[in-house]
Amino acid sequence: MNESRTRTRTRRAILDAAVTVLARDAGASLGEVASAAGVGRTTVHRYFAERADLLRALIDYANERVGEATARAELTHGSAADALARLCREYFELGDVLTVMFTGAIGNMEDEPEQPHDRELVALIHRGREEGTLDPALSEAWTLSMLWALLYTAWSLMREQSMPRHEALDQCLVCLHKAVAAP
Repeated sequence: MNESRTRTRTRRAILDAAVTVLARDAGASLGEVASAAGVGRTTVHRYFAERADLLRALIDYANERVGEATARAELTHGSAADALARLCREYFELGDVLTVMFTGAIGNMEDEPEQPHDRELVALIHRGREEGTLDPALSEAWTLSMLWALLYTAWSLMREQSMPRHEALDQCLVCLHKAVAAP
């Protein structure tokens, strides 16, 4: 049982390191991932025989992390606008995970099957329209794209221009509210 826990921890360390490394450089080598994980390249190959195996595992890992963040946001509590702000805060903490998902560093996520967290977000948008807290004139696709664009902008400003984390999140939330709130 202890060996299983160690194996799980090592696998998670490799996946976490891969997310961090690939968010900065999509072409990073497995050696760079191994170094960031604090393991040898042969250890990475024991868990993921080929780069493609690591990338496939990262897609699953990213979807798992997004699903966990979506659950923490408790989308069915409070108004839809408040739930969307909570979700934005949760997703903000996944900057590197979402960066690798949306920049193509781990492959084309558009080819992936719809995830439960995707359906929950769409349901939240519909609820917000019905209760009058989200602008019904904005399409579902527009609202989703606005959320992702604002998050990406916040992460980019933090990474490239050293904007303080709290400031990036605050500005992201203000813009999201102004962009999608019902008139």
